[in-house]
Amino acid sequence: MTTLYGISNCDTIKNAKKWLESNQIDYQFHDYRKDGLDQQWLINTEAKVGWENMLNKRGTTFRKLSEEQKDNIDREAALALMFELPAMIKRPILHTQNSYLVGFNDDNYSKVFA
Repeated sequence: MTTLYGISNCDTIKNAKKWLESNQIDYQFHDYRKDGLDQQWLINTEAKVGWENMLNKRGTTFRKLSEEQKDNIDREAALALMFELPAMIKRPILHTQNSYLVGFNDDNYSKVFA
């Protein structure tokens, strides 16, 4: 089963959903805000893709952190922040049977579903 993780009002999520639907790919959508965020999922996903790849440093939530928080971020701090503030997780995260993709890119999705 393919699962798309993110927040429903995110434009990148909307683009990923549109791509999956136009390519007739069955998927399940998991909204962090509505469906919650499981800490074990966060740890397992981080083990596959790395916290640096998961942490959304471009978003408003990250930019609102103090300079001290930003300067002292490590794996443990990043996981705690992402669990507390799911908007800090890059979107979307796509999980298929064989792979994880962070972010949306037409070419990467095409390769995964080729």
